[in-house]
Amino acid sequence: MESNDVISLYENVACITDKMLCAAQLRDWEALSELESDCSREVEKIQSSDSISLLTPELRQKKIRVIQHILANDRQIRDITEPWMAELQQLMRSSSTSMKLNKTYAV
Repeated sequence: MESNDVISLYENVACITDKMLCAAQLRDWEALSELESDCSREVEKIQSSDSISLLTPELRQKKIRVIQHILANDRQIRDITEPWMAELQQLMRSSSTSMKLNKTYAV
């Protein structure tokens, strides 16, 4: 795989993570889920391109910047989704407890 192709794959992932961050900020969980699938497919492309391209110093720095951007997006997405997931988990526990109580003490 050519060096520019490798960079393009990483840039595709960065673009998707930008969209994922927007979806998370809007609390559009369905869009976020779809974008996560798209992102996974792009990451698989990176992983399956098992040829190690020799990058020029400029392209190596660009790759590093793109990866840092991806990681920054990931951190922001997690900052949004982790509290929501904890809240959802608590709601599910409460619902499960209510169902058990109703089943046990239903009149």
